[in-house]
Amino acid sequence: MAKKVAVIGAGVSGLSSIKCCLDEDLEPTCFERSNDIGGLWKFTESSKDGMTRVYKSLVTNVCKEMSCYSDFPFQEDYPNFMNHEKFWDYLQEFAEHFDLLKYIQFKTTVCSITKRPDFFTTGQWDVVTETEGKQNRAVFDAVMVCTGHFLNPHLPLEAFPGIHKFKGQILHSQEYKIPEVFQGKRVLVIGLGNTGGDIAVELSRTAAQVLLSTRTGTWVLGRSSDWGYPYNMMITRRCYSFIAQVLPSCFLNWIQERKLNKRFNHEDYGLSITKGKQAKFIVNDELPSCILCGSITIKTSVMEFTETSAVFEDGTVEENIDVVIFTTGYTFSFPFFEEPLKSLCTKKIFLYKNVFPLNLERATLAIIGLLSLKGSILSGTELQARWATRVFKGLCKIPPSQKLMLEATKTEQLIKRGVIKDSNKDKLDYIAYMDDIAACIGTKPSIPLLFLKDPRLAWEVFFGPCTPYQYRLMGPGKWDGARNAILTQWDRTLKPLQTRIVPDASKPASMSHYLKTWGAPVLLASLLLISRWPPRFLSDFFASASTAPRPQTSLEIGSGAAAVALWLPQARRRRRPRR
Repeated sequence: MAKKVAVIGAGVSGLSSIKCCLDEDLEPTCFERSNDIGGLWKFTESSKDGMTRVYKSLVTNVCKEMSCYSDFPFQEDYPNFMNHEKFWDYLQEFAEHFDLLKYIQFKTTVCSITKRPDFFTTGQWDVVTETEGKQNRAVFDAVMVCTGHFLNPHLPLEAFPGIHKFKGQILHSQEYKIPEVFQGKRVLVIGLGNTGGDIAVELSRTAAQVLLSTRTGTWVLGRSSDWGYPYNMMITRRCYSFIAQVLPSCFLNWIQERKLNKRFNHEDYGLSITKGKQAKFIVNDELPSCILCGSITIKTSVMEFTETSAVFEDGTVEENIDVVIFTTGYTFSFPFFEEPLKSLCTKKIFLYKNVFPLNLERATLAIIGLLSLKGSILSGTELQARWATRVFKGLCKIPPSQKLMLEATKTEQLIKRGVIKDSNKDKLDYIAYMDDIAACIGTKPSIPLLFLKDPRLAWEVFFGPCTPYQYRLMGPGKWDGARNAILTQWDRTLKPLQTRIVPDASKPASMSHYLKTWGAPVLLASLLLISRWPPRFLSDFFASASTAPRPQTSLEIGSGAAAVALWLPQARRRRRPRR
């Protein structure tokens, strides 16, 4: 059984890993190469230390109730979507509340992590670190690597002919901090992810012109849903995921496209997904307005560069470009490992449930945070850490490494031959992945049991937002405050919005009553209709869809489950009827 655990990194996943070790009576020692906690959330004016940091204007994409540690809610007056300073304050509060700072060795770099000669029997590791030029060696029973995705900037210059002749400034988004240094310049941003969209919007206020180049296009979502509620809370619900398993994918995709194009037609704005390409989603409230106002121009892929201009695939040429910013993501690596472990850990297919490397005889190494989710990464990494520490302690088991390795090797061969698709590159469904890990721990909420014991709570768990508190209701790590946190989550959501009380405003109708009255009947009726007459039902629906008025909802990033929200009543306030 593991006792001493090395935690590499004191960012979001590192802090939760320290706490999870303490919860299981393990002895964590965290090594952090910077002088503070928070990882990329600790803003600095420059990137001279080689670490990836947030840019100054960054705002979270996932609302606070969906992206908090499961036993430590945000303060009720915190905004639903916060800047990096507020989010870092929360991390500091978390670390101080659980007294985590004393387990962290700052300004310490991990040089190497190697298996001890007796690893087959002990599962122990030799960890060599360096602090202020002095090296130290220690033996640990287990290791949790919490370095995350954003390590090495991916700068694919070789994919852009002529880039070396370009005389303007070239940089990666890792180096971007503030827009003022680009005042009056013509800037080309390459890559339309969340970072590319954010940087382009911010630069549009200071630069002379911003060109935004994308190969595939993207769907653009806003942070707020209908009626102004955070879209994460409105869509990430168990009831929607349940019904999405019944409805055909073509139907869900049709609803999704119809809804997204209702806000603005993506094809008209040059943002529609290229035919044959996988759908991408970003969260950006201002990008459509910037395109509409002409401060951002959407362009196709760059075919080549000249000394001062860029030639695009559609044949157009943009002259006098001053700056090119690559928002082309990052590559992750594990320089402190030896081969073949170093290469194997970079392939998610060889990580059991994205956590445990398959080639180790003893499960004493966990990769925490190497995760792409359609939802909060923080919540996912915390659950990974809870599972990993219980595996270290011998309370949870994983299948034999030989069996897992054989299955992964066969899958890799099928992918290379083109027989199956490599799904490891896709974002994982939030609820499905969280439930999968929770089931390994024994903390997955039992909806039938909850309905028998606590109907009010069960209703919120199934029909309400799938907030992280749900994974503290039962089983190991149960938190007594989880029930109250779930029942008051909408109070904390609305609190920062209610800064002005309108005396004459009429009190909205209770949506809780509305949902309890109509939610279950509509759900059951829909399921019965689908299961009994699916072909006729769908054909009739599509025949009348173009003329029949439709209710509205938001969509979760990339999730078919979100589309069913068009049919089900949502936990939102009812507006006054139009006269």
